[in-house]
Amino acid sequence: MLQVILYQPEIPPNTGNIIRLCANAGARLHLVGPLGFVLDDAKLRRAGLDYDELTEVREHVNWQAFKEDNPEIRIWAYSTRGSKMHTEAAFTDNDGLLFGPESRGLPKNLLDRIGQERVCRIPMQEGSRSLNLSNTVAIALYEALRQQGFHGLE
Repeated sequence: MLQVILYQPEIPPNTGNIIRLCANAGARLHLVGPLGFVLDDAKLRRAGLDYDELTEVREHVNWQAFKEDNPEIRIWAYSTRGSKMHTEAAFTDNDGLLFGPESRGLPKNLLDRIGQERVCRIPMQEGSRSLNLSNTVAIALYEALRQQGFHGLE
């Protein structure tokens, strides 16, 4: 099962959309705090509908707690500072796809710990700042699923 990891997400509707995406794609969602909202936020529930019951959502107080709870997950980070195209990564089952907060992305020190060889970018027009978080997660997750033959999906 692929693991989607949101590092300090800030916008409830984005996280709600990603809950729904993970439910439909058969992925587990990890929320790494501190979060920019409370999990019972009405906007989060509205965007995620009842899909939180169809996927596993795990909350971690911070990055250290996430790493202690999940030492076996190989991490692929997504950043506009990545040097590897998202289609060049070779994904395997149980890989983690890591995304940063909407307003600032992943911190440089975290990207450095992951290693530049596992920092991916999604191509955009020159001068563009970034894609919406839920769109970025969808692109990345479905590329990883495509590489695995969409196993378990119809």
